[in-house]
Amino acid sequence: MHPFPWRGGPPVAGEVRDEMSLSATFRVAKIPRTALPPKSCKATPSSVSASPASASGDPPPKAAKKKEAAPWCVYLIASSRVPRTYVGVTTDFPRRLRQHNGELKGGAKASSAGRPWNLACLVEGFTNRSEACEFESKWKNISKKMTRKRSEPGLNAVLQHREVALSRVKTFLDCDHLNIKWHSS
Repeated sequence: MHPFPWRGGPPVAGEVRDEMSLSATFRVAKIPRTALPPKSCKATPSSVSASPASASGDPPPKAAKKKEAAPWCVYLIASSRVPRTYVGVTTDFPRRLRQHNGELKGGAKASSAGRPWNLACLVEGFTNRSEACEFESKWKNISKKMTRKRSEPGLNAVLQHREVALSRVKTFLDCDHLNIKWHSS
């Protein structure tokens, strides 16, 4: 008899095989579902408050003060010590720059060696995080794959390389709604 009947091939002549199934061999212990409250958008009588605001049909104060999502931006920072740049994405650029410069906790490890950093380019107008991250990724990948003239040392050559990469990003993605600002340091 085959040691694993559920894996064996067709029975061989004269072989007696005990038919066995996986479910018989390996019993599954299912955890019974407990009764969950129904998911409904409608208010139940116990959840309706008797406050004057709800009686007038106005939304509760918490819903009225709903935070708007912060706008996403992609930034290019340049080291003021070495010819190096860094591309990142954030909703709060001033705070993020302070992190990169070591003034606040949380800066990227890759940027710790080039401190202090200065803003070189800020791209604003993204509709959501996903769009900003896609733009950032495209910019980084195109920059990495492009050949760079090593004969021109210095920060200007590195910034020109990023600028050419950014112009190529514009050919791949719809950037008409974006506001791209280059800053001189």
